[in-house]
Amino acid sequence: MRKKLTRSRFHRMIGGVCGGIAEYFGLDPTLVRIAYVVLSIISVAFPGILVYILAWIIIPSDSYY
Repeated sequence: MRKKLTRSRFHRMIGGVCGGIAEYFGLDPTLVRIAYVVLSIISVAFPGILVYILAWIIIPSDSYY
C-alpha cells in the first residue's frame, strides 16, 4: 500500500501539517512540531509561517471521515 502525505485529522493543532508529516514518516507529532519551531527560529532564511501556510494550502486534508 502506498502512503500519501495528507494533513492529519487526529494530530491537529492548527492545520494538521506537522501531524501529517509525522504520520507520513512514522514519527511523534510533538517532535516534528518542536523541530519545525526550532528550525524556524534559528534560521533567518527559513520563513516558517509562510511555509506552514503554503503547506496548509497545498497538502490535502485526510479524507477518512
